[in-house]
Amino acid sequence: MEMPLPETAAALETPLAALHKSAGTTMGTWFGCDLPTLWTDVRFEQEFARKSVALVDKNYRAYLSFTGPDRVRYLNAILTNNIKELAVGHGNVSLLLNPQGHILAEMETYAAGDRLFCVSYAMIRERLVEWLDKYIIMDDVTLTDETARFGTLGLEGPEAAAVAREVAGIEISALAELERRELAVGAIPGWVTRRTAGGVAVCEFLCERERLAELWQVLLEIVKKHGGGPMGYAALSAQRLAQGVAWFGYDFGEKQIPHEAGLETTHISYTKGCYTGQEIVERVRSRGQVNRRRVELIFDGASAPPSGEVLTADGKEVGFVTRAAVPSFLECAIGMGYVRKDHHAPGTKLNWSGGTAVVSTFPEDLKRYVSI
Repeated sequence: MEMPLPETAAALETPLAALHKSAGTTMGTWFGCDLPTLWTDVRFEQEFARKSVALVDKNYRAYLSFTGPDRVRYLNAILTNNIKELAVGHGNVSLLLNPQGHILAEMETYAAGDRLFCVSYAMIRERLVEWLDKYIIMDDVTLTDETARFGTLGLEGPEAAAVAREVAGIEISALAELERRELAVGAIPGWVTRRTAGGVAVCEFLCERERLAELWQVLLEIVKKHGGGPMGYAALSAQRLAQGVAWFGYDFGEKQIPHEAGLETTHISYTKGCYTGQEIVERVRSRGQVNRRRVELIFDGASAPPSGEVLTADGKEVGFVTRAAVPSFLECAIGMGYVRKDHHAPGTKLNWSGGTAVVSTFPEDLKRYVSI
């Protein structure tokens, strides 16, 4: 089932919409965009990502370029991670916070010679550009919205490296996390970025939007040759939950601060100096705890609770579910949610309207069922 974001007025459409619909794909709203929900069978598609290779349309992205001599200083002063120390061709993931420490956006930043290239979410693109532009005061920086220019396709699964090697002659396992290389897939120029998903090296291909359909067809042919196929977002959501990966707009956003969302070790530099919202982040860090926190949950049945489902303990409301799904290798649902500090320890048993849930740690607690 797709997960619509209620704050999104109208779904943006992937540039591959016509291609997907002609293949009989079930479309839905994901990250505020019209994207494939289901190709054939959700559990079958997740098995591609677990055991072979899955091809994913990732065109929910916004792309922003920053040029000018002050670009590094400017972004370093407003993002939570260290932009100054990025080597050319490398990237990191940050948060954009408001002065109260609440999360406005999740952004990846890549150093690209004469510019910084940022990747975020199309569903917040207009507000994001407005927020970022507000901070350009005395800095010599030019912000260019390049969202309409680019598109992204992703490869998931243990055979992703073999597909990348075959189509582009690159060893993605030799790259650092979020390292980006310029290359060509056949006659299609673009860039590849290495990621790690579930402990496995996977990748994404970025290219000019007019070549995206061609790239999809090239990758799909090779993916099928390696025993894989396309994967929709119902399967991808289940896969990311099993890997313990929180999604912006679903599992964290403007209502959370980084420590509540569990992002304090992945998205923040504590040595880089000042940035917007730092005072709140440091205060929470020194205090050592927050009143509520994002947790992983294992439910006692195959029914996945909806977003917003209330979690209770001893008859009192103690939290809520953000996202849930039934992975291909389980007969029960798993999910994420927020729980008050007295109830978020692993092993804590909670109740919801359809049964019980146990606070868990992913992917570790799922390894007793199967290798994730």
